[in-house]
Amino acid sequence: MSALEEAVTWLNDPLNWSGPQGITARVGEHLGMSAVAVLLAAAVALPLGVWLGHRRRGGALVVVAANTSRALPTFALLLIFASTSIGFGNRSTVLAAAIFAIPPILTHAHSGLLQVDAAARDAARGMGMSGRRSLALVEIPLALPLIAAGLRTAVVQVIATVPLAALVGGGGLGTFIVVGFGTRRFGEVLAGGLLVAVLALGAEVLLSTAQRLATPAPVRAHLAGRRG
Repeated sequence: MSALEEAVTWLNDPLNWSGPQGITARVGEHLGMSAVAVLLAAAVALPLGVWLGHRRRGGALVVVAANTSRALPTFALLLIFASTSIGFGNRSTVLAAAIFAIPPILTHAHSGLLQVDAAARDAARGMGMSGRRSLALVEIPLALPLIAAGLRTAVVQVIATVPLAALVGGGGLGTFIVVGFGTRRFGEVLAGGLLVAVLALGAEVLLSTAQRLATPAPVRAHLAGRRG
C-alpha cells in the first residue's frame, strides 16, 4: 500500500477524528495557536505600520529591520524560547510564529498608507479634517486592501509554521507528522501534511473573500481604475 493510500485510510478512520488527541481537537488547537500568534503580531505591527505610513518618514528603516527578521529561522527561535523560562510547548511556538508574522503585516500596512493618493489627503485637509480624522476616515479605508493582504499573508504563513510546535512538545496538527515519522507510519505523516495544507488553503480563500467584502465599493472601483 502506498503512502497516499495509507493516508486516505487513516483519514477515513473515525477513531482518528475523535478524542482529545484526534484530528478535530488538533485542528482546533492548531487554529487557536495560529489566531493568538497573528493577533499578537497585529497588535505590534498594525499600529506601527499605520503610524509610520501616515507620517511618511522614518518607516523605511523599521520595515527593513522587520524584513531582516525573516532571515531568522523560526525553528531556531522556537528552540531558543523553549530553552528559556518560556518553556516547551505551545507558548514558545506562539511567540516564534508571532515574530514570523510581524514583517508582512508591518510592510503591507506601511506600504498601504504610503500609496494613498496625495490628492485624497489634501482634499481631507482642505475639508478641515485633522490628521487623525483624515487617517481614520480617508487614509486607512484607501489602504485597507493592502493592510488586509498583509494580514492574509501572515495568517497563511503562521498556519503553515505552527506544525513546528510538535518538535518542542506542543500540539496542533504537527503531532501527527512527528508521531508518524517516529513510528514510520508515513501515511499518517502525509495525512498530517495534507490537513495543514487544507487549513492554509482554506484560510487563503476565506480571507480573500473577506478582504473583498470588507473593502468599500468606491475603493474597489478606484483600484480597478488604477489597474485599468
